[in-house]
Amino acid sequence: MTFLSIIIPVYNSRNSIISLLNSLISAKKVNFQEIELILVDDCSQDNSLELIEKWLTLKGQTFKGVKTLSLKKNSGPALARNIGVKYAKGKVVLFLDSDVEVYSNTLFEIIRSFKNDPDLHALTGVWDKKQKSHKLFQKFKALRDWSYWINERDPRNYYYLFSTRIAAIDRKLFLRLGGFDTTYKAALVEDIELTYRIAKRYAVVFNPKAIVHHEFEDFWPIFRKYFWRSYYWSRIYRERKKFDPVATTSKEAMTTVSAGGLVVLSLLSYLSYLSNLSDLRYFLLSTFYFLLVIHLFGVRKFLWFVYKEEGLFFAFYSFFTGIALYLAILSGAAYSLLSNSRRN
Repeated sequence: MTFLSIIIPVYNSRNSIISLLNSLISAKKVNFQEIELILVDDCSQDNSLELIEKWLTLKGQTFKGVKTLSLKKNSGPALARNIGVKYAKGKVVLFLDSDVEVYSNTLFEIIRSFKNDPDLHALTGVWDKKQKSHKLFQKFKALRDWSYWINERDPRNYYYLFSTRIAAIDRKLFLRLGGFDTTYKAALVEDIELTYRIAKRYAVVFNPKAIVHHEFEDFWPIFRKYFWRSYYWSRIYRERKKFDPVATTSKEAMTTVSAGGLVVLSLLSYLSYLSNLSDLRYFLLSTFYFLLVIHLFGVRKFLWFVYKEEGLFFAFYSFFTGIALYLAILSGAAYSLLSNSRRN
């Protein structure tokens, strides 16, 4: 009997997909005869599919079953995952992005969790804090995400983001919910939107032992992702009208707003200095320091974490890099609000 179906959407993944596949067959303490592998090629323009087929010829027999599906046009990872689940036979489906590598114990942890807990419906894992690259931003992003999941999350929250880098769900529940919203063509907020539907009745449980490795992109691609993720999440927020532990809590929203305030007040203080407006400058600086205290309180756990990991210089770098990414979030939310007002 097939217990676990691994679903991997593939799009121009020639540089990462073989590393992922090799990591899967290196899994320990699992019975591969209860695991199937389904790869959905989303009309790749490189030779991803050719590389996959060669690898499967050599090593695909490791799994109980293997399917490769090819879409006729590029439709986005949401649709690719939904199609993969349609062909899956496992009781549980595990979603993996094509640019991760699983730890040797990860598949065991996921299978064990579902087999040992009949009330478990959805589970999410985490990506590690390591990077092969020595670039500052990639290191920052890995530590930022690790700290968010491990150090900063409120344990009282009963559900976590169903993050498709590594997330598993009961197949029947996924189908009953209608799968991912395919109106999202890019990997933006389809995981958040599905999380909200799961969480109406079920918890999304976090297993910190279900770990994958992911090499992060440079600053500007991540900046753009933050912008558009904020843009689309803001649309969802206007419908739900509440903060949550998935996208942002009210405390995190305050930290984001304070970051924007710090930038604006810095510019206004400089202009007041050039204009020799001492009274205005005093007021602006007083407000600046007030917001600085609020912001430092919001990021204190992260800054202390990176200080212990990488030292004082990296903590300063992380503070200012974080400000820049908060600006991306604020800009996306503002653009979403402006677009909505124009439509109305």
